[in-house]
Amino acid sequence: MATSQGANSYRNARTSLKPHVKSKPTQQRRNSTGSVNGKEHAAVPGRVRVAVRLRPRNAEESVADADFADCVELQPELKRLKLRKNNWDADTYEFDEVLTEFSSQKRVYEVVARPVVESVLDGYNGTIMAYGQTGTGKTYTLGRLGEEDNAARGIMVRAMEDILADVSLETDSVSVSYLQLYMETIQDLLDPANDNITIVEDPKTGDVSLPGASLVDIRDKQSFVELLRLGEAHRFAANTKLNTESSRSHAILMVHVKRSVKGIDAALSSENGNHPHMVKSIKPPLVRKGKLVVVDLAGSERIDKSGSEGHTLEEAKSINLSLSALGKCINALAENSAHVPFRDSKLTRLLRDSFGGTARTSLVITIGPSPRHRGETASTIMFGQRAMKVENMVKLKEEFDYKSLSRRLDIELDKLIVEHERQQKAFEDEIERLSTEAQHRISEAERNYVDSLEKERSKYQKDYMESIKKLEEQFVMNQQKNEESHMKLSGEIPRVSAEELADLKKMLRKETHLRKAAEGEVNNLKIQVAELKKSEASRKSEILKLHTMLEDKERQKEKLEGEIAILQSQLLQLSLEADETRQQLDRGGFEKEMGGLNSLTSQVKHQQQASGNGEKPSIAKLFEQVGLQKILSLLEAEDADVRIHAVKVVANLAAEETNQGKIVEAGGLTSLLNLLKSSQDETIHRVAAGAIANLAMNETNQELIMAQGGISLLSLTAANAEDPQTLRMVAGAIANLCGNDKLQTKLRSEGGMKALLGMVRCRHPDVHAQVARGIANFAKCESRASSQGTKSGRSFLIEDGALPWIVQNANNEAASVRRHIELALCHLAQHEINARDMISGGALWELVRISRDCSREDIKTLAHRTLVSSPTFQAEMRRLRVNY
Repeated sequence: MATSQGANSYRNARTSLKPHVKSKPTQQRRNSTGSVNGKEHAAVPGRVRVAVRLRPRNAEESVADADFADCVELQPELKRLKLRKNNWDADTYEFDEVLTEFSSQKRVYEVVARPVVESVLDGYNGTIMAYGQTGTGKTYTLGRLGEEDNAARGIMVRAMEDILADVSLETDSVSVSYLQLYMETIQDLLDPANDNITIVEDPKTGDVSLPGASLVDIRDKQSFVELLRLGEAHRFAANTKLNTESSRSHAILMVHVKRSVKGIDAALSSENGNHPHMVKSIKPPLVRKGKLVVVDLAGSERIDKSGSEGHTLEEAKSINLSLSALGKCINALAENSAHVPFRDSKLTRLLRDSFGGTARTSLVITIGPSPRHRGETASTIMFGQRAMKVENMVKLKEEFDYKSLSRRLDIELDKLIVEHERQQKAFEDEIERLSTEAQHRISEAERNYVDSLEKERSKYQKDYMESIKKLEEQFVMNQQKNEESHMKLSGEIPRVSAEELADLKKMLRKETHLRKAAEGEVNNLKIQVAELKKSEASRKSEILKLHTMLEDKERQKEKLEGEIAILQSQLLQLSLEADETRQQLDRGGFEKEMGGLNSLTSQVKHQQQASGNGEKPSIAKLFEQVGLQKILSLLEAEDADVRIHAVKVVANLAAEETNQGKIVEAGGLTSLLNLLKSSQDETIHRVAAGAIANLAMNETNQELIMAQGGISLLSLTAANAEDPQTLRMVAGAIANLCGNDKLQTKLRSEGGMKALLGMVRCRHPDVHAQVARGIANFAKCESRASSQGTKSGRSFLIEDGALPWIVQNANNEAASVRRHIELALCHLAQHEINARDMISGGALWELVRISRDCSREDIKTLAHRTLVSSPTFQAEMRRLRVNY
């Protein structure tokens, strides 16, 4: 039989699978299987988790079995099930979860499927499967659409709701396939024409795939529901004596979730386009691929009871053969057999990863209450018991997305090329503009120089000609005057007067001055021409510089093209290295993984053989033959081994409610307390504390424990213990005492609450769960006392400093801790005098969250009613502008 310790180990394995993504230096590289520097993610053992669900009596059974009791009796609080042999004898079995006929669909999803769905979102494979006799509610549990009643939604719809709520449709993808295995042929429920799909197995890894199946992308819940409705319409069903709509095929829903791991690969920014070392920053994005497989098995049936005949009989034979093959595989895995017959059926080939593989598997077995079908019920229970012994090696599925990296590099290369071409075009345009402007300015200067020179030459030539003309005219006039004078003075020698000579000299000086002015103007023009030539030379040098810059740009272009070639060769090298790494892992990693799996399964087998299946019958036989008094006397034996075995026997007897009164009457409680006081053995402390915790479930025993100083002894044991299991037992005993209204003050004064709160030093989630339960019980009793008027003032929990820990763990990922903490906050908030302390301690925000997001409707309603009825909370929310 499965034990509670096995369930705890399953929960511990679940928490250990949470990935811790940390950024690594750019030099480190991951291989295609998600390893860093060649080191793979280690696989984690995870046992198949099994829950049993009881269907209520139907109308036919209510009439036919009216005079008979149900063949099963459920004990959900102990996670046990009793299968009656007759009116006075029954077999007891333990499961991970026991769900009564009153369990809601939401409750079934929370305990059976949610852990598997969360693992798939984290990058693991997961399987959820329903097994049981026909007509016991497998399809109702898994595939109910909930169109008429939203609360009746099955696991398939609820799982897709959680997946769509967690993924980002921009970077992630969700796709589904919906198949049925009918008469050993795999058919596509989304494409009925595709009625013979083949199974493909990877010869290296053994992974199973169905490449011929339809794969539909899912964007919202409504489209998924439409696909389920379409698939159910194509599924084979028939009317039998046991079920009016008996499924004649195994339905298999496959949900593929591909998620990008943010923060692992640095984006290749466009600013680094010209950086000489940008090749070193190339790193492909990391993706995680999880696959969720939901299997609705066809019900097993006996031909004589179902009344099948003709083609329906052939269908029943095929169903029973495939289920028989599945049972053989489960038996072989549970017994650690060297050969597991997976190839006997297509069903077992499809489920190869679910049992003994790398997937997290959760199985729900469905049974009916009718005593007429006790044999089928017993067979279903034994199937679940064997499945609980199967251990998988759960492994993270992550790899590098080289296609995405290639697309990203192509885009970056295109951007670099376009930017380079744009800069080159702008540079050439600027060179052309400067060259044209320089030529225009040179031409304009040359024209201005020629025009100015021509104007000055014309001006000076005109002035010179006019001066010569005036001189000639003056000379002619003077000559005429001389001739006239000569004629008048015939015989006299002609003379030039002084005045005329002075005028002539004056005119010559003027002409000389004008000539010098003209020569000065000519020199000025020559200077201007020289300056223009210098300006032309400077422009030519500027053009030369521009040509040099153009050559530099050409060399830079060639350098960029070289870097682009390096990028392409680097990408090719990355792809080649990835292929080589994948081949090496295919050759060596699989053998290493199988060796570790065989080692771990052999250890589990040894533990199961050591515990034995005959412990309970031997204890009952010992109780009947020896007697309780003699067993209790062995608690005081001198031999330590005798005392350990004796206290274990008493603890097992105390687990049964019928034995608790006899143990207390015979002095067993006193003996157990004495063991806590006198013994130094850790094992005795743990087992004795567990027995006291079982006895403390009775109110009368609680008062006896307090009267005999039990709380002081438990507090002392908690202070000295380091073992998490011992602390869990002590915390459980104190938590049971916290639920007694009469013991509140005494429990606190004798150090019980201080010891309970002190045990949070242990990080074990099971210890925290018991501490949270004790706090919730204590807060509930305080709330009841305050409403009755027997207590006033602040809560003892707040005075003892428990509020910060309560607020810190109000949203703990462990459901067992979170549920009790949420309930404790609601009870504390019901007393108005605690409101101010809770606001200052941050509890108001947690109450608001609980009233909106809590998974339990009763706690959610209590939180809402408390917030609405408290004037202090209402005033604070108005001050903070919280819409409520």
